[in-house]
Amino acid sequence: MTQTAASTDFPVARALNRDDYRTLVLSALGGALEFYDFVIFVFFVTVLGQLFFPPDIPDWLQQLQAFGIFAAGYLARPLGGIVLAHYGDMLGRKKMFTLSILMMALSTLGIALLPTYRSIGIAAPILLLSLRILQGAAIGGEVPGAWTFVAEHVPASRTGLACGILTSGLTAGILLGSLVAVLINKSFTAIEILEFGWRLPFFLGGGFGLVAVYLRRWLAETPIFQELKAKKALAAELPLLVVLKGHLAGVLVSVALTWLLSAAIVVVILMTPTLLQTLYTIDATTAFIANSFATLCLSVGCVLAGRLVDRIGGGRFFVLGGLVLGAASYLFYTWLPVHPEMLFWLYGLVGLCVGVVGGVPYVMINSFPPAIRFTGISFSYNLAYAIFGGLTPLLVTLGLRVDPLAHAHYVLLTCAIAVLVGITLLVGPRRSAEVALAARAR
Repeated sequence: MTQTAASTDFPVARALNRDDYRTLVLSALGGALEFYDFVIFVFFVTVLGQLFFPPDIPDWLQQLQAFGIFAAGYLARPLGGIVLAHYGDMLGRKKMFTLSILMMALSTLGIALLPTYRSIGIAAPILLLSLRILQGAAIGGEVPGAWTFVAEHVPASRTGLACGILTSGLTAGILLGSLVAVLINKSFTAIEILEFGWRLPFFLGGGFGLVAVYLRRWLAETPIFQELKAKKALAAELPLLVVLKGHLAGVLVSVALTWLLSAAIVVVILMTPTLLQTLYTIDATTAFIANSFATLCLSVGCVLAGRLVDRIGGGRFFVLGGLVLGAASYLFYTWLPVHPEMLFWLYGLVGLCVGVVGGVPYVMINSFPPAIRFTGISFSYNLAYAIFGGLTPLLVTLGLRVDPLAHAHYVLLTCAIAVLVGITLLVGPRRSAEVALAARAR
């Protein structure tokens, strides 16, 4: 596959400097707060199922319907992501970067204030669905925007590390959500959580989001976008059309790797606390503490992945990463019933290995030229997340009714796809080199 990373005025081999780290810290902190807002829903999905759906339906159906609303956030991501990315490529990265987090903060505060099914009946899940869709539209622009933003601020030789650090920051939002869930479960009884406790994480999320909006005032527009604007080299036509006409290979690779990312995050990190309670009879507090430890390991893994992918390239990285993650996840889900005392060690190991997702943005950044980069990444990432991320909770929940290891097998499938993508990335440059040599020989 052809690498199309932008040329910039940065010396490509220099280390990250103070300005780079300042940009990374502010971007990652804002992203962590926004990601917290998006994922806190899943940590309370069982409670939301009881509160926002009729009480006389089976528990599994309540949970399935709640996961359905959770999935709606993913299904809304492509539209929000494409719109925000379009203006990000035409008007600037920073403006859309700030707008996305404002949308997230307001929708999360709205969820905190919602009346339940007992108060307003069927209107309750409809309103919850509407706000979840708005959350999805916001996050659809946030993650691709964040990757594009930091990658265009740092030297090309440090793209993987920068994106790994940023992705680590985004996963810190999941860790924050897990810690808040632990605190709520330890501080309140089950009845108190149903009565009012469930609202507190959403109030916190809305407040965090408004803080992040303020923090992003201190970020500067990317040098690459400023250069494109000065040279009048922005996309001459609709950026999405340019992506679809000339960069389908980049889209396919990005979609495949996003499938891996979505499976690893949604199944191993977001769904597993619930699965630990329902499948492995582990109490909620222990499940959330173990999840917090695994997410901390994930954050470390993302940084290590970013560092490694800069050194060995995307092809070798995903061949190795797909094999390692597949082995670790299968080990976790199959050994846990036999060795429950190893919960923290096993979950920490697989959490560290999920860090391979920190290498995904490196490949995506290098798949699209600067003028349409935001749109290319956003379209690919959000399309894949809408299909795979959104349907994963439903597919796994339904699959578990016929296969007790459906969650493990699903992750294994995506790891195999990542290995195939890695092989494709390795073969692609060799073919390009062979064609170039043959042309010169003629």
